[in-house]
Parts: sequence; structure tokens; C-alpha cells
Amino acid sequence: MAGTVHHRGLDAQGYIEREGSLGRIPPAFRPAVAAARDRLLDVYGERLNSAYLCGSIPRGTARVGRSDLDLLVVTRQEPTEEDRDAARSLGEALDKEFPEIDGVGTLLYGRARLLSEPETYDMGWFVACLCTPLLGEDLAEDLPRYRPDSLLARETNGDLALLLPRWRDRIAASGDTDEARRPLVRFMSRHLVRTGFTLVMPRWNGWTSDLGEMAEAFAAYYPERAEALREAAELGHEPTGDARVLRSYVDDLGPWLAEEYARVHGVKTARPAG
Repeated sequence: MAGTVHHRGLDAQGYIEREGSLGRIPPAFRPAVAAARDRLLDVYGERLNSAYLCGSIPRGTARVGRSDLDLLVVTRQEPTEEDRDAARSLGEALDKEFPEIDGVGTLLYGRARLLSEPETYDMGWFVACLCTPLLGEDLAEDLPRYRPDSLLARETNGDLALLLPRWRDRIAASGDTDEARRPLVRFMSRHLVRTGFTLVMPRWNGWTSDLGEMAEAFAAYYPERAEALREAAELGHEPTGDARVLRSYVDDLGPWLAEEYARVHGVKTARPAG
């Protein structure tokens, strides 16, 4: 049975508070962030509408040599292949130059798409609640406020059933080494923990980005699956390259979670092609 109802991460009116700030960036990561900011301006120039920091660095929980630098880049028009190539090149250069970070992950969106109705409770929420403004216009000003309700749960993570076949393809295409599988374990572990958390988020009544706390929130409602999600939370921080873990994700935990998610919240609204 679930324990006490939580309200962590919400303001006095019950809306999810924006997490992270530039002031929380640990000193060790500030040079990498400053370089990213300057080079984004150089690379995109007038095409750049906004840029954001996401993840553990603006939350102040990043670990030197272990955490990646997560960026969201918003272009004034829909991004081109040239824009995507530039993002990859910039990420690779930053990763090589700054040993404090373990990779760079960059999301690239056009302004109109990000503010479109289909994205309001997915990428719109991500910007408004999980992203820290770094450059340009803050699009959160054009977005609603968000509660930890079933609509938000459905539109953020209600597509796991569609993702699982792609995950299987990625696993099949990965190299047969621990080193090749480790990034997949990290990515899929985190995704499953977040999906498990948002499954119970409306009942838990709060928000957290801490993987361990997400797993414990889930455990209060699904004790029979608690250990699997706790293990996934650990692997999200310290991934192994165990092929058995990946198989269990796409053959057991993932399918179960997708079915239960659809039962409780429904399936994510289909997005326009392209």
C-alpha cells in the first residue's frame, strides 16, 4: 500500500516548480557550460531562438567525470540537417575538451513545433519545468503551468509500447561488448525508471528527477516490481554492459510497464508525421 502523499517539487498551488538554475551549477562544470553557451552563439547565430541546460548539471547533482552535459537548442525555424550536424560536432568537441563531462546530449527543436498544441504536455512541459534558460527567449512564458496529473503522465511517457521495437533494434545493432552495451543500459534504465515514476506520479502527487526517489515512489504502489525498478535506478547511475539486463528490459519489465501504463493513463497522442 502507498504511504503518505508527497508534495515534493510542487508550489503552494500544486503546480510543478521549475527545477534547476544557473546558480546551482557546480564549479567544476562552469567552464564547460560557458564554452557551450559561447559556441552555440557562434554556431547558430541568428538561427538560434533559445538554448537551455537540462539534467543534473543545473540541478547541482552532477558528478565530475560521470555526468553528461544536456542541452536543448531551439531554432527559429525547423532545424535542418546542417543544424543537426552542427549540434553533433559541437557536442563531440566539448566532450573532448572537458574531461569533467561524460558526453554531451543535445535536443534540437524548432520554435513553432515546441510551442505547438501536440507538444504542450510533452516537450512544452519539459521546457517549462525541467530546463534552465541559458540563451535567448524563455519559451516557458508562452506555456501553461503543469500539475502532476494523468494527462501529463500520458503525454510524456505513454509511448513505451512504440519505443520497445526500436530498443530491440538498437540492442541488435550494438556491438557485442560491455563497452558498446553500457550506454544502452544507462539510457534504457533511466527511461524505464522515469516511466515507472510517472505511472504513479498522480497518486504520489509530486515531482522529482532523482532516480532513486522515483523508484521508491513507484515501489509504494507496485511492490511486486519494486526491486526491478530499484535495480534500474542503480544502473541509470552506474551502468554495466550486461546483455541480460537489456533483454529483461525489452522482454519483461518494458512490456509489462507499457501495458500497465496504457491501462492506467492511456496511450500518448499520436504526433504529426515529420
